[in-house]
Amino acid sequence: MSRREEYEQKTEQLLEPVVTGFGFELVDVEYVREGGTWYLRAYIDKPGGITVDDCEAVSRQFSDILDEKDYIEDSYVFEVSSPGLGRPLKKEKDFARSIGEEVEIRTYRAIERQKEFTGILKRYDSETVTIAYEDETEQTFERADIALIRLALDF
Repeated sequence: MSRREEYEQKTEQLLEPVVTGFGFELVDVEYVREGGTWYLRAYIDKPGGITVDDCEAVSRQFSDILDEKDYIEDSYVFEVSSPGLGRPLKKEKDFARSIGEEVEIRTYRAIERQKEFTGILKRYDSETVTIAYEDETEQTFERADIALIRLALDF
């Protein structure tokens, strides 16, 4: 396990009770370097959406825990935010909640000269994801070939 994965996992374990205590869902945790600065980001959600005040409440409470546990060696910026409309499907619960919904899939390499696909999420397992198109045909993708899968955005 990489140091990054270790930090994300430890943060998720410590943050989960804080987030659920507010009645929210912890969607994801990431530890990333952007422009020379490390960021520890927590994405939270609730029915109806997350507000700035929700993010602030979680951030204030969890900042004390981060200071106490002090398990991240680097200096970093801690952020709490909404996952946004186009949040990626990463966890089992994300896929389960999205069955029957329209999703966008981007692949690492072209499949039949195409890298972007949109369809209704029909099935998934640990190895594959299957979507259905408007004409009722289905296509199955290997999870290893998928760079990104998220709910489709219709404007």
